[in-house]
Amino acid sequence: MALTSSNPFLTGTLAPKFQLIDTISGNKLTLSEIKGKNGTVIMFICNHCPFVIHVNNELVHLANEYTKQGIGFVAISSNNVEDYPQDAPEYMKTHAAKNNYPFPYLYDKSQNVAQLYDAACTPDFYVFDSNLVSVYHGQLDDSRPGNNIPVDGSSIRQSLNRLLNGQSPLSDQKHSIGCGIKWK
Repeated sequence: MALTSSNPFLTGTLAPKFQLIDTISGNKLTLSEIKGKNGTVIMFICNHCPFVIHVNNELVHLANEYTKQGIGFVAISSNNVEDYPQDAPEYMKTHAAKNNYPFPYLYDKSQNVAQLYDAACTPDFYVFDSNLVSVYHGQLDDSRPGNNIPVDGSSIRQSLNRLLNGQSPLSDQKHSIGCGIKWK
């Protein structure tokens, strides 16, 4: 497993629009349907990555907590399922149910959405304000599998709290680190 760091995504960038199939409901969803009244978190994840598995419970906690405050959440998997069949849509649906995902889990078959966001790894996190302008891109927190730092979502929580309190974006935005997206 090679470690991959997230690519830069500048604060102030408008979120690229998309329409993808939600593997949970089977419906096509657009960014405008998913966005929250006060902000939106877009997460590039997959089923098999140990870095994602390590943070799954916190993703659910964050979404359950901040959805009540008008933040929309969505997860997207862009992995090549021909080479990584465990990330196929039918398994995404099962994975979402097993982990109690309270957010849509979209499949980016063409990998175009990952390219639009310049996503590089799983997990890779993006936070946007109510106008879908980027305020954060980076890690969930400092925890990684095996480093004995508790998973608490502190980086995303700080970003969301600053957004909800009308404060400027975090100046220190650490790159996310995880498994590289499996490109075709």
